[in-house]
Amino acid sequence: MEHNKRSSFSGKLGYVLSAAGASVGLGNIWRFPYLAAKYGGGIFLLIYILLALTFGYTMIVAETAIGRMTKKSPVGAFSSFGKSKWLSAGGWINAIIPVLIVPYYSVIGGWVIKYLVEYIKGNGQKLAADGYFSDFISNGASTEICFAVFALFTLAIIYAGVRNGIERVSKFMMPILIVLSVIIAIYSVTRPGALEGVKYFLVPNVKNFSWMTVVAAMGQMFYSLSIAMGILITFGSYMKKDVSIEDSTRNVEVFDTAIAIMAGLMIIPAVFAFSGGDPETLQAGPALMFITIPKVFASMGFGTVAGILFFVLVLFAAITSSIALTESAVSTFEDELHWGRRKAVVLVGVIMLGLGTLSCMGYGPLSWVKLIGMQFLDFFDFLTNSVMMPIAAIATCLLVSKVVGTKSIEEEVMHGESAFRRKKIFNVMIRYLCPIFATIILISSVANAFGWISM
Repeated sequence: MEHNKRSSFSGKLGYVLSAAGASVGLGNIWRFPYLAAKYGGGIFLLIYILLALTFGYTMIVAETAIGRMTKKSPVGAFSSFGKSKWLSAGGWINAIIPVLIVPYYSVIGGWVIKYLVEYIKGNGQKLAADGYFSDFISNGASTEICFAVFALFTLAIIYAGVRNGIERVSKFMMPILIVLSVIIAIYSVTRPGALEGVKYFLVPNVKNFSWMTVVAAMGQMFYSLSIAMGILITFGSYMKKDVSIEDSTRNVEVFDTAIAIMAGLMIIPAVFAFSGGDPETLQAGPALMFITIPKVFASMGFGTVAGILFFVLVLFAAITSSIALTESAVSTFEDELHWGRRKAVVLVGVIMLGLGTLSCMGYGPLSWVKLIGMQFLDFFDFLTNSVMMPIAAIATCLLVSKVVGTKSIEEEVMHGESAFRRKKIFNVMIRYLCPIFATIILISSVANAFGWISM
């Protein structure tokens, strides 16, 4: 009965653009360039690509296959293989991650809307002023409004459904995103003094290698490819049987890595040229996108145009990802509580507004509240990205190797295919290397948060 009602993507392009939309988000645009700059430039890029082609590939194939095999969202998918407690826990961890990410993600999405509006009004110089960003985020009311606009827009698309909402928006936004990133990258790379930045980012230098390069690249890959968030299980469950899992996975990998490299080329050379070649200016996360970049744009001609194009690009990337996260949460409530789409969207909306408001206020009225020394937004980011995602990945690996069996996954991947080309890599990774890698990320991130090691 359930199977007839399940919505689906129209075909391969719909799935690939939606899954790529899910994975191309804020993580690629500000997190990737900043980590690449911090952990050795070209050598980081090389390790990231190797990990994406092995670890990333394996996890995407496994999650998509489980979703398509069971036609269920994460909780249902895990528990359809048995009734044991750890199976349902594994499903729930995968399902809860998006519910926790989407609220704080939407807060950052709100910041992007604010900046875009200011650039359209021609206030680029104002955005570049010292202290503008911290004044803005500490003002609870204005961030709350921007956040609500972003959240409600996401919910409206989800309410429209898989084919009318998610797929239609992704098909429209992803091509524009590619064109914009190419334009901005060309502009950035041709600035005087930018070539040093290009060289640093693209040419691997072994001297810059450290153990943290590997850990940071692994963590970024989770974020970037949307692994272990329940998204790919959910999207897999909407995937038709005649669409090749292996081809689609390859397309998502290429798409995602290309956008991450483009983001590096948009940001690193421009900041290098602006700062006279000081990699220290590529500071952590939000500071880069909301403080450094407006300064870079203000210092060059066409600042307003560049600002509008850049923040439109970032907004599209943020929306396609928040759609995927929200869809995963809605799908879980639909499947587990047997609710209709409307009711599930309303519940997720209430959770989004509640937890998002905490993240909004965490830099303003609630800045006195600290969780392990972090504001709400940073805490939710740490909890999901450094603790829950590695655990979810380990659960998925155990599910495949111990319960479902690699044979069944192979059959699902081979459906209508002549060969499972990277079968050997897949088997070794899912049984041994992926769980080990995920455990390393988990231990090093937690140790870093509690100050036992410094990263």
